[in-house]
Amino acid sequence: MPLLKFIMTSNVSRHLPVALKPLAAALAVAAAFSSSALAHTTQDTTLAMVAVTASRTPQLVSDVLSDNIVITSEDIARSGQDALVDLLQRQRGIEITRNGGPGTNASVHTRGTNNNQTVVLIDGVRSGSSTAGGAPWSALPLSQIDRIEIVFGPLSSLYGADAMGGVVQIFTKKGEGALQVRASLGYGSEATRALETGVAGATGGEHGVRYALSVAHEESNGFSSTKRGASSFNPDRDGYRKDSASGQFSLALAKGHDIGMSVLQSRLNAQFDSGVSAYDAHSVSKLGSYALYANSRWLSNWTSLLQLSRSTDQLDSLTSNARPAGLSTFNTRQTNVSWQNDLRFGTDALQLVVEQRKEAVDSSRPELVRGRTTDSVAASYQLRRDAHLSNVSIRSDDNSQFGSKMTGSAAYGYRIARAWRANASIGTSFRAPTFNELYYQYSNTNFYGIASNRPERGKNAEAGLYYEDGKSQLSAVAFRNRITDLLVYANPCPIAPATHTFGCAYNVNQALLTGVSLGASTTQGNWALRGTLDLQDPRDETADKQLTRRAKRHGSLAVEYGAHAIKAGAQALFSGKRFDDTLNKNSLGGYGLLNLYASVDFAPNWSLFGRWNNVLDKKYELAKNYATAGSNLFAGVRYGFR
Repeated sequence: MPLLKFIMTSNVSRHLPVALKPLAAALAVAAAFSSSALAHTTQDTTLAMVAVTASRTPQLVSDVLSDNIVITSEDIARSGQDALVDLLQRQRGIEITRNGGPGTNASVHTRGTNNNQTVVLIDGVRSGSSTAGGAPWSALPLSQIDRIEIVFGPLSSLYGADAMGGVVQIFTKKGEGALQVRASLGYGSEATRALETGVAGATGGEHGVRYALSVAHEESNGFSSTKRGASSFNPDRDGYRKDSASGQFSLALAKGHDIGMSVLQSRLNAQFDSGVSAYDAHSVSKLGSYALYANSRWLSNWTSLLQLSRSTDQLDSLTSNARPAGLSTFNTRQTNVSWQNDLRFGTDALQLVVEQRKEAVDSSRPELVRGRTTDSVAASYQLRRDAHLSNVSIRSDDNSQFGSKMTGSAAYGYRIARAWRANASIGTSFRAPTFNELYYQYSNTNFYGIASNRPERGKNAEAGLYYEDGKSQLSAVAFRNRITDLLVYANPCPIAPATHTFGCAYNVNQALLTGVSLGASTTQGNWALRGTLDLQDPRDETADKQLTRRAKRHGSLAVEYGAHAIKAGAQALFSGKRFDDTLNKNSLGGYGLLNLYASVDFAPNWSLFGRWNNVLDKKYELAKNYATAGSNLFAGVRYGFR
């Protein structure tokens, strides 16, 4: 193909971390699939599928100019009650780390960025910690989630601070149609048990009520989170208990006007190792997300969304019975008011947004008891002209702590043919320093944070080629994301060694994240095949080192069979070598995992399901001296799930 010939011979390859001949070869194979038997799998997007996150408004996936993934309710059901981070690990462009088994502290790396460089939304409500940064991934209950959208690239011009690697938006279950009842019960290795039930529906027709309510419980005896050699090693079991509930309710006041609310609550009690001790060290993480909204269509081409929301992220860590020494508390509360207006002019759309976000922290560390306010205005314009698609956006965030930041983005897409589209985009982003990076103290005389630390800044450019025809999908995206004023741990501290003798958080480094992300799928009769491959170079340019816990190569390959009442599949995950430290002296070996899953519908609305993870009992690490699950099983029965 002429496009592949251009890729192989052009100077573009000089800016990528690996030679583009393997990429061209992979594209050629994918193109061959697309011309014959590529077909839809539930993970892949279709022309009829709608996404919200990439533009803050419903949009056909085929028109979205940002690289994205949609995880449907069917994908989640097939996962067999896994944790959210395990589900994300199987996606293109995503890597995870975790300090032990399910329930322990986890991080998600989007296209090589840090955990705190991805924004997480729950039904449009920002979730996360203002002290540590990032979302409480282990506390997020997969059982309450109906759908997940992952958008890659800088989205600060839409969502403000921290959207440097992308945005992950979680949608809880909604009600529609007649009353539906759902229930699921399962049991597995390490005495893992899970129970979920919920109802959803709608009454009253056009001027009625929609409702959904779900509750769930998970519990496991677990295994030791650390391994021999760790300073905190304790050979006891580290289990967890998670209870969660979610609800959505809306009332149609008149045609085009409705009000509603959404709520999600989760409480995770998880054990961890803090050394050989008679005390059972554990942490209690409480997550809350609450929103009230009014959605109004004032004119045929003008709609507005007014939303008041609050999110809470509370972590209590207990390492002994002694108080206050044995208790550490970090409690973040974020309150947000947002007014979004969408105006359509033919096939074009103008969006105007005004927002205010207030962050407040309560903590057992008095130096962290602080707050800050961000006032934001943003505008974006989407244009469609025959085969041409484009959008531009700009945003100003005025923060009471570090001043004003302006971000913007521009994207262009061209439909080469009915099913083929090429995209290119540029954008800027920033991340606000966490309260820990600004103010945290080791003691009254020894400090970690530096109050003058500046926000990180990012500049991203990418180009992608996509194929989708309603049944088939493939994608190839090359990206280059430069981050300046990167905040890292520096020891010795270069700015104040006398007061920061154990090191500090400091704006010293620059990072360059480059790579190629590939995805494709095909079917033959009752058989489906899909795969992903990420080739990347996440590099700390100042130190000329690979960023910690991120591999240069990772991907997946899955084969599925589905006929009548039976669905079964096998998925292989693989990752290359990583490093556990900034100096790249402590390596984490590459690994490959094999997972099996199946379900059988044995009666109307009833099914049996099961999953066998790490079939080959692979020994591997996601973080140095922290254990991972060996071969494990989970099986159950469910009623009413799609």
